[in-house]
Amino acid sequence: MEQKPLELYFHIPFCMKKCLYCDFLSAPADMGTKDRYMRALFAEVEGRADEYRDYQVSSIFIGGGTPSTVEPAWMARLLGTVREHFFVQEDAEITIEVNPGTVDEECLQIYRQAGINRLSIGLQSARDEELRTLGRIHTWEQFLAAYDAAVSAGFDNINIDLMSALPEQTLASYHETLECVLALSPPPTHISAYSLIVEEGTPLFERQRRGELFLPDEDCERQMYEDTEKWLVGAGFSRYEISNYARPGYECRHNCGYWRRVDYIGFGIGAASLFQDTRFHNGRDLQAYLQAPLESREEVELLSERERMEEFMFLGLRMTQGVSKQEFSEKFGVALEEVYGPVIQKNLEDGLLYEHIEDAGGERYLALTGRGLDLSNYVMSQFLFD
Repeated sequence: MEQKPLELYFHIPFCMKKCLYCDFLSAPADMGTKDRYMRALFAEVEGRADEYRDYQVSSIFIGGGTPSTVEPAWMARLLGTVREHFFVQEDAEITIEVNPGTVDEECLQIYRQAGINRLSIGLQSARDEELRTLGRIHTWEQFLAAYDAAVSAGFDNINIDLMSALPEQTLASYHETLECVLALSPPPTHISAYSLIVEEGTPLFERQRRGELFLPDEDCERQMYEDTEKWLVGAGFSRYEISNYARPGYECRHNCGYWRRVDYIGFGIGAASLFQDTRFHNGRDLQAYLQAPLESREEVELLSERERMEEFMFLGLRMTQGVSKQEFSEKFGVALEEVYGPVIQKNLEDGLLYEHIEDAGGERYLALTGRGLDLSNYVMSQFLFD
């Protein structure tokens, strides 16, 4: 019997210093706390592995926080523990997020030797003044050093995170960031490009509330969004998801799994999971997790068929390929049009959706048009049942 695919996510909630825009579950910590946390992660892996012995791991993502603030030897031990208790595919995609100010060639070589084959580097901007405004700990020169070290360590699959609509950012300064990234040699294989969202509870939100935060106006932000696609596609990247661009064959397999609802298990505080149409997550209390990592699961919810249909649509439509009409029918035993016919017809007529045949097999997909991508939240909301 063929084993089903399973993705694993590991949350490392530590960072050097909280960025001013960050509302993620992360904070600085001392070495002892980090060591105890990694041991708790091992215990969670060892204690839960039997639940998934009929699955094979197709991808692993180590995120945060900033995982590279933990000693790299811990990452090697973590992956060793995973391989000891799970069946990991030989060609599994294994990603770690790093901050340019926290890695050097020795660290990156340890990652590579441990089997990590994809890096995600949080650059955000090539201009030091913009990085300071965000509270980032690195400079453009430190990013360049980290990028060169990654290439020297043997990494040939590197994502770079970029952000636009930053405080006091201009269209010209954003173009400068795009130019700098596209001039890298060898070029990155993947770019994630997001607009800054000022989240409540962050220092940037407080500055905005006091009228001290000067963000680009709506027209400028819109132009940045449009120029991102124009520049990256012009440089050989393909936009395969709303905010993600890749060179051919380098789409992030782990994130594609999220959008296609592949089963995934999250380890560590706050980590979310989807398994056999059930969603749950670990608690956010660090001390409780350190004391009893196997008792941390919360809010276990078996999704109804209607909820699974909703997720199939609003997650799948994030990808420019769209959703497979055949797959919908196979999963739910009913044609896509029988469930969403009026919604689909309206958005086809409005030029926000289109149908296409993806391959020689004749499989039909429903996908967002270019204008639909711009209005994706509006379109996707229509696939939610009242």
